[in-house]
Amino acid sequence: MGGSAKATVTEIEVAGHPVRLTSPDRVIFPQRGFTKADVFHYYLSVGEGIMRALRDRPTTLQRFPEGVEGEMFFQKRVPTRGVPPWVGTATITFPSGRSADELCPADLAHVAWAAQMGTIVFHPWPVRAADVDRPDELRIDLDPQPGTDFADAATAAGELRGLLAELGVTGWPKTSGGRGVHVYLRIQPRWTFTEVRRATIALARELERRRPELVTTAWWKEERGRRVFVDYNQMARDRTIACAYSLRANARGTVSTPVDWDELPDVDPDDFDLRSVPARLAERGDPHAGIDDTAYDITPLLEWADRDAAAGQGDLPYPPDHPKMPGEPKRVQPSRAKRAVGEDPA
Repeated sequence: MGGSAKATVTEIEVAGHPVRLTSPDRVIFPQRGFTKADVFHYYLSVGEGIMRALRDRPTTLQRFPEGVEGEMFFQKRVPTRGVPPWVGTATITFPSGRSADELCPADLAHVAWAAQMGTIVFHPWPVRAADVDRPDELRIDLDPQPGTDFADAATAAGELRGLLAELGVTGWPKTSGGRGVHVYLRIQPRWTFTEVRRATIALARELERRRPELVTTAWWKEERGRRVFVDYNQMARDRTIACAYSLRANARGTVSTPVDWDELPDVDPDDFDLRSVPARLAERGDPHAGIDDTAYDITPLLEWADRDAAAGQGDLPYPPDHPKMPGEPKRVQPSRAKRAVGEDPA
């Protein structure tokens, strides 16, 4: 019986650490022909940008060991065996009260190691390891609903930009890698997840009041209509968003890409992919380069939340897998709630 060919293994030094790359020719994005080596070297090429997004953040890994058309799983716990000794972790607590030691990138070697393990998408928490219970990042997820598209999300983001300017706050936009737009704010790490989510709801409601035909905060899909949904629950504990410069697990191999406000209305998110983004970053620099310069006080948003509560607009539903929270309304789809009390569902 003949011997099998020896698997290809190379070792690359990244940030002073040796990182193995195995099976470099394995195809990860079949429709584009992008290989595991392409993914690995993509992340090295955007190191400055992705470390700005990931540094010292507990990070959930979305892994596709056999490629984006194969099995996928989310890894929230770093294994206790077979991991290089320099790989750092941070302990986070889920809403259930259980905990996990998640990858916490201190340098680019952590990203490279994760890519070697089949990670395509990086989902960091909006906290730093120094205080895992107080977010330093407020995230606004503008999610186009059926009948709307990226252009509508970009329009909503432009309205949000004006609202933030009135507050004296700078937001940092990026494409989601799909049809949506994400806008990030650096905030002072003084408030709990519950408080930051409350501030996000207040901001979303103000945006909705100004453009009710364009924006909605309705949690139930049957109430959203053809509008852009502000997914306020992205600020609930253990909810994460693909970070800046993360690949997305779609056929094109798109990238969640930071953009300038002025270019946002004109970009096509499909143009930002594994091949194009490294050159864009090298040529233009990172549009999010200044994101860490100022951390904002969210007290004005919490005052808006108090105002809304006094007017009868309290909390909104949490995700279905989240424990019931004090003051949260019933998690019952409105049409079902009507039927339950005997009203005509029509």
